[in-house]
Amino acid sequence: MSDIAKAIESAMKSDQIRNLRRACAEFLKFASEFYHVPDCGVRVLAARPLRVREQWTTELFGDYDPEAMLIRVWMRTAVRKDVTSYGTFLSTLCHEFCHHLDYKKFGFADSWHTRGFYERTAVLYHHARGTPQKHLFWVPISNGRWRIDWQKTNRGTP
Repeated sequence: MSDIAKAIESAMKSDQIRNLRRACAEFLKFASEFYHVPDCGVRVLAARPLRVREQWTTELFGDYDPEAMLIRVWMRTAVRKDVTSYGTFLSTLCHEFCHHLDYKKFGFADSWHTRGFYERTAVLYHHARGTPQKHLFWVPISNGRWRIDWQKTNRGTP
């Protein structure tokens, strides 16, 4: 799988959307076979959509349509239109594939961003890159919700 992830990185560096789409499809086919779920499609799109409101701005990195079994990922930043970083792109692809898993492997009626979801995403991401998995540190926020403490996670210490 790390060879496929390297093909994604190479296609991003050369800015070849056709090669990137092909490498992403190969990645998803491999992951689908491994997890014994139906293949899902992928669309690799240019610049991320940008939503601007009075109090906030947000970018969409990717999404998954469970009815169409289709992942969409954007390869360019919203504002500057630069090719996004390989790590961010691969993380997004893994994230969206884990939504596919939630529906097709686990039979969930919806795919929530739970702690378990992010743990599964991290396992897939680090396996694909061939890097050691990081322990995710969690911080409670409100209403029984949690967020990843990226500073502690990246340092690897509590």
